[in-house]
Amino acid sequence: MKEFGYQRALDVPGAVALLGADPDARFLGGGTNLVDLMKTGVERPSQLVDVRQLPLDGIESTGDGGLSIGATVTNSDLAAHPEVRRRYPALAQAVLAGASGQLRNMATVGGNLLQRTRCGYFTDATTPCNKRVPGSGCPAVEGEHHNHAILGASAHCAAVHPSDMGVALAAFDATVTYETAGGPGELPLAEFYLPVGDTPHLETALPQGALVTGVTLPPAPVAAHSRYRKVRERASYAFAIGSVAAALDVRDGTVHEARLALGAVASRPWRALAAERVLTGAAADAETFAAAADAELAAARPLPQNEYKVTLMRNLIVAVLVELAEEAGR
Repeated sequence: MKEFGYQRALDVPGAVALLGADPDARFLGGGTNLVDLMKTGVERPSQLVDVRQLPLDGIESTGDGGLSIGATVTNSDLAAHPEVRRRYPALAQAVLAGASGQLRNMATVGGNLLQRTRCGYFTDATTPCNKRVPGSGCPAVEGEHHNHAILGASAHCAAVHPSDMGVALAAFDATVTYETAGGPGELPLAEFYLPVGDTPHLETALPQGALVTGVTLPPAPVAAHSRYRKVRERASYAFAIGSVAAALDVRDGTVHEARLALGAVASRPWRALAAERVLTGAAADAETFAAAADAELAAARPLPQNEYKVTLMRNLIVAVLVELAEEAGR
């Protein structure tokens, strides 16, 4: 591991200034991803700016009925918060599915959004990777890619984003807030992650040196009837091979409103807008749900080893929506 400096930020402007003075520095939250990458040589910061003590650890209701979540809120506190569990149950379920209790106690909301892919080629500094070394190639396309992207990938990168929390946030139209030397800003989560294209090393639209300060969830009554379902290769904590965050508002057997986002299928949490269009105004039955899944997955371009994900995601979408519809009918 490369030698690095360490400073603890005392306030948000001070944290931003410290990073602005050293472009090779990195913000340190829980360190559950960054420290691992430092150990393998993938990340080599000159210094760490510890932001855990900043006053960004609150969860508060907004004036319009949404929620404001600070960037240093731990995943454990997020999942346990009564308003999160009541208003956005899929978000609490996603966080609980994401990691063991020990990791949730350390990991932060901001760090979760900014975590890097777990693609084996990216995490192995001895192999080429366009995310790590732009222009070096993507060996996953011809190599091992059974858990890689089926949507939105390119010839330059087929990695998937590992966040469970991000999938639920995508379904509920979250907005990411941040601070720069020039002042505060915000980005809808739909614009926060950049398309892969031919620049997979550019992962977010955050300005250089920006500090994520929180996430805002707008009011969404439909979110109270939501669920997160994750498929993984072992029963204990593991990254998803496919996941769904879904919410349904069913009235008189018809879908009045639907929210759907998919995980482990793309380089970012994937909002299933095509599926939502099929669902809205249609009968809340398995036939509709299958048609919605097919509409979304029509754009899938799987690689030879991950074709199974198309079938897996179709079945998963239908199963979760059927469960939500049945609950609405009780």
